[in-house]
Amino acid sequence: MRESLPMLIFLAGLGQLSVLAASLLVPIRLNWREALEPLPKLHRQMYWVYGGYVVLAIVGQGMVSTFCAADLAGGTLLARGVCGYMAVFWGLRLALQGVLDVREHLTRWWLRAGYYALTVLFACFTAVFALGAVWPK
Repeated sequence: MRESLPMLIFLAGLGQLSVLAASLLVPIRLNWREALEPLPKLHRQMYWVYGGYVVLAIVGQGMVSTFCAADLAGGTLLARGVCGYMAVFWGLRLALQGVLDVREHLTRWWLRAGYYALTVLFACFTAVFALGAVWPK
């Protein structure tokens, strides 16, 4: 298993970048422009800023995982710390899957399938990066 860790981290990096496709749909599917209109301007701006920071975090994690997979699997203190951070990031996102009430938005089969696929990806990311943090190559 340890020998496979660099490849698992690389694949997790590609998976993280693929999650961005779903992230781009969030403001559209949830109709943020109209839904957030009653809020004060600062609150609307904060939604966009927070969303942007999450996207940038995912881009950064995806790029580091894709281009530095062997380094992340190497077991240095820095690599283990970065893997630990990513495991916590995705573990918290996975936990939110059980808390967020998305039922009214899963109106088509492909939206439900995408939601469950994301759940599986979040679980895989959490497992791979936890492995990199506690049991590196």
